[in-house]
Amino acid sequence: MKNRLTHNIVQLGYWNAAWYGVHRLLGLFGWRLYKYYFLAQPVAAAELARGRGKAIDVRLATGEGEVPADCGRSRAVVAQRFAQGAQCLQAWRGAELTGYLWFLHDAYLEDEVRVRYHLTAAESVWDFDVYVTPEARLGPTFLRLWDETNHLLRGRGVRWSCSRISAFNAGSRHAHARLGAVELDGALFLCCGRWQWMLASCAPYVHLSRRPEAFPELHFDTRPLGRRRAGP
Repeated sequence: MKNRLTHNIVQLGYWNAAWYGVHRLLGLFGWRLYKYYFLAQPVAAAELARGRGKAIDVRLATGEGEVPADCGRSRAVVAQRFAQGAQCLQAWRGAELTGYLWFLHDAYLEDEVRVRYHLTAAESVWDFDVYVTPEARLGPTFLRLWDETNHLLRGRGVRWSCSRISAFNAGSRHAHARLGAVELDGALFLCCGRWQWMLASCAPYVHLSRRPEAFPELHFDTRPLGRRRAGP
């Protein structure tokens, strides 16, 4: 137990490790606690994979029929994402789907808690659910996905890709840091049955709701970040 606690503190930091402990404790009673960071990642001009993974074919899916049934997400979730205008970049090695990355312009209705994220600048998109199969995680799939994403977004005049990550996911936080991500804001969500509480570092700061159609709207603006040089 002591070793696990020490490991969590090293990986997450003291406060996030404490929140993770609360998250685990509340889970015993059916409550759910989420702690998020909202990040903006610069769209890179340089190639990340550096020539590796040429056998991986990255394809853009714009409709439900282009997403395999065994992708790990329910058809209802996939349909809801496309209904919002989302698109999906898929990494294929032959006939095997090895990873994917979803993104959309403007607003995204979260499918983990009740909240909608808005982007106020046309120069940014929202990316979410970046996934690589366990068998492909030691290979170049992740970097190939981001190379193709960056190439596509640059062609659309996009400079920043925004996302939310869990404060309890050290691997994702480190990966975003290596890609030059900048922290925008943070939020804490507590869910119990139909009730949801939110505390955030941006407006509306505090929100309490019980009805499914009642949720907070968080707005993010990348323009104050300036015209930073593209990432690595």
